[in-house]
Order: sequence, then structure tokens, then C-alpha cells
Amino acid sequence: MSTRPEPPPEFAAEQFRLACAQFATGIAIASTLDDAGQPHGMTVNSFTSVSMHPPQVLICVDITAGLLPIITKRGGFGLSFLAEHQQDLSSRFARRGQNRFESTPWIAGQSGVPLIPGALAHMECRIDQTIHTGDHAILISRVIAADISSGRPLLYFERGYRKLE
Repeated sequence: MSTRPEPPPEFAAEQFRLACAQFATGIAIASTLDDAGQPHGMTVNSFTSVSMHPPQVLICVDITAGLLPIITKRGGFGLSFLAEHQQDLSSRFARRGQNRFESTPWIAGQSGVPLIPGALAHMECRIDQTIHTGDHAILISRVIAADISSGRPLLYFERGYRKLE
């Protein structure tokens, strides 16, 4: 039986962040409604398609994020994949401690979740499984509705926003 080697003692969180920054990602807004019908959302770049049958995706959410208990209580969320002209929304929804939907237009998806107009695609998701690991929760979710538009994606690479050339 083999065991995993422990990282060397000098392995630093900053080195981990730098290595992860070498992986280009798209940017999405995860969103839901609270019990009072108010919209809440946050920027996510940890998104993965998981399964085609059934259609499933996952997002990873920091366990300290205020959105996590709202999403898990609601049992689902929407995803809006941002276009390159929506960098300001990504920045706004990444900030903590504010009403991120204040002055942000949104449309209700088929399930009622708030979705960002002008995004490249939307998905509406129902949580199938939540896995807590490290400082994040992994939300494995079934896609119950989706739509797409055309355009160019907003990308994040080396700690900055990028555009396709």
C-alpha cells in the first residue's frame, strides 16, 4: 500500500497560487434567490463539466462565502458565463460585503434563478451532491436548463483578465 508524500515544508500557498494562475479559465457568475426573493451572486472560475448523462457540472465555493448557505438552502443556482465585455461584472461580483446585484440587471431563468443578460451562456442547476474538502465546498449539480449566445469569452490567466487574440 502506497501513501501520498507530504508536500515539502517549504511548499508555500503563494507557490500554489502561482502554479494555478498558469491555467486559463473562463469566468462565470453563480446566482440564486434568497427566501425573500432577493438575488445573490458571486464570481466563480472553478467550473467543470462532469457528466453528459445525466448532464452535470460542478463549481467550487469557498466555505466562508456568504452565498454558500443561500445556494445550499435553495438547492440550486444559475450560472452566467461572462463575455469579454463583462469584466466589470466579474470584478463587482468578486468583492465581498456588498449587494452585488444593486444596479445589475438580471433576468429570471426557467427555474426563477437570476441570470445575467448578455452572457455567452446560462445554465440552471439543481444540486445533486455537496462535498466539503479543504476550505471549499464542491457542488456537483444537474443542469436542468441551458441556453447559449454568441460572442467572445472573458478569460482569467496569470492573475489578470485576458481576451482571445
